[in-house]
Amino acid sequence: MRETFVRTTTALLDEDPRTAVVLADISADAFAAAHHRHPDRVLNVGIREQLMTGVAGGLALTGLRPYVHSYAPFLIDRAYEQIKLDLGHQDAGAVLVSIGASYDASAEGYTHQSPGDVALLDTLEGWTVHVPGHPDEVAPLLRAAAGNDDRIYVRLSSQHNARAYERTDRLQVLRRGWAGAPVVLAVGPMLDPVLAATRDLDVTVAYTLTPRPLDGAGLRELVSREVVVVEPYLAGTSSRLVAAALSDVPHRELHLGVGRAEQRRYGTPADHARWHGLDPAGLRASISTFLDRA
Repeated sequence: MRETFVRTTTALLDEDPRTAVVLADISADAFAAAHHRHPDRVLNVGIREQLMTGVAGGLALTGLRPYVHSYAPFLIDRAYEQIKLDLGHQDAGAVLVSIGASYDASAEGYTHQSPGDVALLDTLEGWTVHVPGHPDEVAPLLRAAAGNDDRIYVRLSSQHNARAYERTDRLQVLRRGWAGAPVVLAVGPMLDPVLAATRDLDVTVAYTLTPRPLDGAGLRELVSREVVVVEPYLAGTSSRLVAAALSDVPHRELHLGVGRAEQRRYGTPADHARWHGLDPAGLRASISTFLDRA
């Protein structure tokens, strides 16, 4: 996904004079050729993520469309105040593109992990959040973002599904259970683990790569009683939105994602998925226990 981001944004720089890229050292080498061609629109501010966000806000106010890039904890956690003020308060648009996700960079330690990034953006107004589940889903999202001035967060990951799906804000139903069957909603790269975990369960499996805004109407059409939401970030991040969408529908919810307890060990992304119960075996156990209690 990271390579797709660099390739697509480099092409946008050549095609669209509004496009700008703001970096804080991360991926600067990958944009070296683009910087040579467009030195006024490819800016590397050094290891100053707060400044990077402020510069993006200023560029947006001049009419440019800035793409702002770093690891998720540096892009969102560290620069949260500037996102709130320099973008949100000024009503300036930008496309924030992160790598690292919740624990892709697990070998780098907790400094490079951000399971709470989407939850942080949920405290602010007007953000669209894309969580692609396959590299081929990335370019259409980035190109669509070039055509507006919205505030958009694109959360890239080294984990991905086996195939790409349509770019749409609507939920996509990939497997249907019986009428009234429990619904399992998978976000981004959680789809393949969900499909594996539920392969012989009578459930409806839906997918979204755009969890914000959540397709509440689509969820209402599917849910008659039980719903399980599986997200690649902090567990329960979408609980408020799911509850609001189903406020007049008697239902039960289970929210699975990254646990709040910090894993004080390194390991691989696969290790962290297992420790958080986000591998197929862990998801199967949680979902089966929830449905057995129905």
